[in-house]
Amino acid sequence: MPRENLVGQSIAGYALESEVGEGGTASVFRAKHATHGTVAVKVLREKLRSDKTAVARFLREARYGERVQHPNVVRTLEIGEGAAGMHFLAIEWAKGELLEKYAKRRGPLPPDEVAEIVVQIADAVHAAHQAGIVHRDLKPDNLMYDPDTRRVKLLDFGIATDTDTVPEERLTRAGFFVGTLLYVAPEALSGELVGPQADQYSLATISYFLLTGCHPYVAKSQREMFSQLLSQPPIPLNQAKPGIRFAGPIESVVMKGLSKDPKQRYGSVVDFANALREVLLAAGNGPSDGGLFSRVKSIFRK
Repeated sequence: MPRENLVGQSIAGYALESEVGEGGTASVFRAKHATHGTVAVKVLREKLRSDKTAVARFLREARYGERVQHPNVVRTLEIGEGAAGMHFLAIEWAKGELLEKYAKRRGPLPPDEVAEIVVQIADAVHAAHQAGIVHRDLKPDNLMYDPDTRRVKLLDFGIATDTDTVPEERLTRAGFFVGTLLYVAPEALSGELVGPQADQYSLATISYFLLTGCHPYVAKSQREMFSQLLSQPPIPLNQAKPGIRFAGPIESVVMKGLSKDPKQRYGSVVDFANALREVLLAAGNGPSDGGLFSRVKSIFRK
């Protein structure tokens, strides 16, 4: 079946100019609207429009976006349906690039920049928690970052869930975990509903990645990663990358956020972010790498 091409078409007044992303359930387009200007429009894939569960997931994500109003969360502009069940979600256009791409291109990032990024992510996620929503798939690919302003925007709530969801209302079967293995909390692997502490674990993993360019687990396959998450401790921050070391308090904060037991983590995602910001800013001159980092900085100051 040929893939649907929507570029050049208009949905409910949104002129789709170019496709900027795609996933298993939806495609994302840059679009123009007479009132809203440049926006992003997410459209449910054609093959899923008759799938009641897929439609329910799509609409649930859209409504979560409406519920979470925060400067670090993209604004939901409209939820609608075009011709032939073409469900769409229009959101504000976020400037910048995906944090994943930026971090891979520029990382490891300076401590002060990591502090700003992590605090903003925490504020966005905390707003979701206050609205009774657990994100469950927090990762750099779900975050837009503008390095010029250092502004972060949380892009979507694709597999988020209500903290008070009852079993009969779940869209994910028990025993099947959701999330991305590199960033998912160990307690999510059972497939049971997780709480806000799972998002804190994901944010600690993002922090680890931004600081080192590495992840706290290294595996050759998903099966091996699954096993490590359940049975092994994460690699200590100061062992992530040869030649790069951080002050003890920085490692302690990050590893506390990565505790396998949710009760051993910080009280909230904001508590974790504030603790990390404090120790990162206190460190001042960044990670130690045997003198090379300092020498490079002194060259550029001349």
